[in-house]
Amino acid sequence: MSVSDQKRKQIIEAAVAEFQEKGYAGASMDRISERAQVSKRTVYNHFESKEALFRAINQYLADQVNSALDLPYDPDLPIRDALLRLGWAEGELMVNPCFMNLARMVIGENIRDPEMAADMNERMTKLCIFSEFIERAVEEGKLKADDPAVAAEQFLGLIKSRGFFPYIYSGGIPERDEVKKIIEESVDLFLAKYGM
Repeated sequence: MSVSDQKRKQIIEAAVAEFQEKGYAGASMDRISERAQVSKRTVYNHFESKEALFRAINQYLADQVNSALDLPYDPDLPIRDALLRLGWAEGELMVNPCFMNLARMVIGENIRDPEMAADMNERMTKLCIFSEFIERAVEEGKLKADDPAVAAEQFLGLIKSRGFFPYIYSGGIPERDEVKKIIEESVDLFLAKYGM
């Protein structure tokens, strides 16, 4: 990692801590530079404004989500195993304290600003990945779904309604065993509706 990349990473990590503690409105670029142990000029060399820095954090979160879900559809797997694998791509994020803290901060700020929320939504490819997965499974005769996009929303919703949102609101992190149970039950319920 280059010195410039290292400084950028330090700034983003410091900004996450500052936004979590003070909120977007209360965050200070001065305190962010202090936390990052870089000059204020260095902060502004990397990010022209607090908004640009927050958008970079949104992108960082989106990159983590999109990277976690970068798994190809495997036609050789039984459909239940393939759905479990897809569910765990989401589940691994939910048991990661760093990811959950970052998601909590970003969601909290995005709720206050519809423009930022729309920007964040555009960066996420998660639903497309789930939808493409289900579409492939339908094409291969492993699932029956008239609308793969709706089925994808339902599958993701089953997992997130129990393993993500309650913890985002409470400030906790789910245990791996609990996420395992949620994913398995979600897959079985999904297959009861869409399985062949």
